[in-house]
Amino acid sequence: LQQSRPCGRLPPAPPAGSAPGPARPGTKRLPRAIVVGVKKGGTRAVLEFIRVHPEVRALGTEPHFFDRNYHRGLEWYRSLMPRTLDSQITVEKTPSYFVTKEAPRRIFNMSRDTKLIVVVRNPVTRAISDYTQTLSKKPDIPTFEGLTFRNRSLGLVDTSWNAIRIGMYAVHLQSWLQYFPLSQIHFVSGERLITDPAGEMGKVQDFLGIKRVITDKHFYFNKTKGFPCLKKSESSGLPRCLGKSKGRTHVQIDPEVIEQLRDFYRPYNIKFYETVGQDFRWE
Repeated sequence: LQQSRPCGRLPPAPPAGSAPGPARPGTKRLPRAIVVGVKKGGTRAVLEFIRVHPEVRALGTEPHFFDRNYHRGLEWYRSLMPRTLDSQITVEKTPSYFVTKEAPRRIFNMSRDTKLIVVVRNPVTRAISDYTQTLSKKPDIPTFEGLTFRNRSLGLVDTSWNAIRIGMYAVHLQSWLQYFPLSQIHFVSGERLITDPAGEMGKVQDFLGIKRVITDKHFYFNKTKGFPCLKKSESSGLPRCLGKSKGRTHVQIDPEVIEQLRDFYRPYNIKFYETVGQDFRWE
């Protein structure tokens, strides 16, 4: 702060003949692909895995531009992006976009050619994972059962609770299909991302139109975390696993509650499978 220049004064011009600083290669560009959802589905894993690809540059943090920061404008959004060469694709991820009503129109207005990636997971497991994460930050919240039902004896699920609402994928997808064709949306299975990361990432690379560089040789399974991790690369001596918050042990939920939730989600899941032409086998 002491070295900052006084307001209103321009920095002095460099002396004549002095060499300019080293130019940083590449240009900051708006993303050509966005991981738009869903929360607790596996979006961080997809981002960490895809950024291993030499033709991909990804923003590490979630910018929340199309939901919380839209008023800041596209140039602010662009300024956050990593520099890319002409041969590279810029990617960002903000999982809350999928459930934000205005996000599809706003992304379409930026570029109708934007490729969208949605990582989905069994909505019952996703809701429990979501609750587990919240509980770790706010230990005083009500029980999972208490938040899930408006009336448990009647089996009335409270769809206003975000942890439940996010898993109604078929409902949220309709907003996106008003602006983007299915061919521009790629759905990643959060379950297969754990059991077959190379297979799921192969499809992501195909969708992005880049060579399949990320393969089996990039992964090993970490039994402690229950997650695949990236093997060490030539540039780094250590394997890369997701953070401590990933692979957290879920809260134990009454099996009856789980069964009621399965019944609740079943029609939404079937509608989702039919819409995207893919069976995720959550039943």
